[in-house]
Formats: sequence, C-alpha cells, structure tokens
Amino acid sequence: MPMEYLVLLAFYGLLSLMTFCLYGLDKSAARRGKWRVQELTLHFLSLFGGWPGAMLGQRVFRHKTKKLRFRVIFWFTVIMNFIFFGGVIYLMY
Repeated sequence: MPMEYLVLLAFYGLLSLMTFCLYGLDKSAARRGKWRVQELTLHFLSLFGGWPGAMLGQRVFRHKTKKLRFRVIFWFTVIMNFIFFGGVIYLMY
C-alpha cells in the first residue's frame, strides 16, 4: 500500500476518533445540562474526514439522530468529503 494511502487512513482514523469522542462528550453534557459542543464543530470534523466517527457516535450514543436539519447537513458534509478527497486521490494518480 502506498505511503499516501496510509497517511490518509491515519488522518481519517484520528479525526474519526476525535469526532466520536466529541459526540460522546456532547451527549453526556446534554443529559447533565452542561456546556455543549457546537454543531458547527461536529460538522467541520465530519467534513474534513471525521464522518466515520460521527456515524458511529450517532449510533452508539443515540445522539443527533432526530434533528432533521442536523442530519441533512451531516450527509452533505459526507458527500462533500467524498468529492474532495476523491478528487485529491484522482489528481495524485
């Protein structure tokens, strides 16, 4: 496997882990009425590669699954991520 792919995998893995953890923190804060993670932060992390962790966090924590507006924006970030990184990989080879 080329080194570029390993770097990309590591990048996605790290952002996914961060995003997953933030979903957990936000769900915990929501239950306790404490400071929340901004939705914009969650969307930016998804846009730049953390969407696998966001998907897992939504399922594991049952968080951000009912708000239609949030879900629409989330899926938009996933699509944009595919387009961007797909283009980057295409241009690299």
